[in-house]
Amino acid sequence: MRALSSKTDAPALPMPLALLRACVRVREFNIFAVLILVGVLISVFSPYFLTTNNLMGVFRSFSLTAIMAVGMMLVIITGGIDLSVGSVMGLSSLVTALSFQHGLDATVAVAAGLATGVVVGAFNGFLVTRVQLPPFIATLGTLSIGRGLMYIITKGVPVTPDVPDGFTFLGQGYLGFIPFPVVVMGLLAVCFSIVMRRTRFGRHVYATGGNETAARLSGVRTARVKFIVYALSGAIAALAGVLAFSRFVSAEPAAGFGAELDVIAAAAIGGASLSGGVGSVEGAIIGAALAGIISNGVVLLNIDTYAQQTITGCVILIAVSIDIWRLRHRGR
Repeated sequence: MRALSSKTDAPALPMPLALLRACVRVREFNIFAVLILVGVLISVFSPYFLTTNNLMGVFRSFSLTAIMAVGMMLVIITGGIDLSVGSVMGLSSLVTALSFQHGLDATVAVAAGLATGVVVGAFNGFLVTRVQLPPFIATLGTLSIGRGLMYIITKGVPVTPDVPDGFTFLGQGYLGFIPFPVVVMGLLAVCFSIVMRRTRFGRHVYATGGNETAARLSGVRTARVKFIVYALSGAIAALAGVLAFSRFVSAEPAAGFGAELDVIAAAAIGGASLSGGVGSVEGAIIGAALAGIISNGVVLLNIDTYAQQTITGCVILIAVSIDIWRLRHRGR
């Protein structure tokens, strides 16, 4: 028996190969490897890519998408979708601008903008959990409502109030050489990564998306989990809206238009499964970074900007296809 087992046992892999094999099995590692590969390819053809100014500009440009992708990832893990994040971003930006226009101080204005996101997110959660509308339909409705309210309030004219310098630091300032929105993105990513991996709430989010019926029978209050997740998604999208207004000091009627597609793309590229139960905050950030680097590379390499959406779409299809293949291969 000892001789037979020695023949059938696979030889042990060297430590470097074993470590590499373990890393490849980690979904975020594969996405990060693609990110590095794309960055190397762009840097080969453009000497400007690896400059500090360009890299910080890239980080700033995708930071808002990455921030909203954190909230979107939470929703997708529960098996839902939030199409309203773009409208929430724009509406929160508008509410913040109107607060300044009516003479309120920065603290109240920021609180009003964030509260707008919480209210819309909670409304989405109510529609999904109490009215039991499909998430796609519920958030599509709030997307249209939010967009319509913006045009009704502004009459199609941007709102550009006077704001204090301290407020503009949120969107335009730096900590050292790092743009402040990138700092916010990093703090948010660390916070929610810990929440999802180390807390009971995080485990309940994954359980709800993995098998809602089993989670409910196990004592998880799945409706409450979904409600909280949608409210968080709205609050996080509102945070992005406040930062966007702070950066441009103008609330455009079309602010955030189409942002939901970029956010969903970041989550999908980052390894989120639209069937629920799978995904990570780190993956969402890396997915947003990959889309941002592709966008920057299109500009640096003088590629037709209309090709950007095509390239991003191809990356989404490839990422999701590889994910499905890996799941099928693991099932076998």
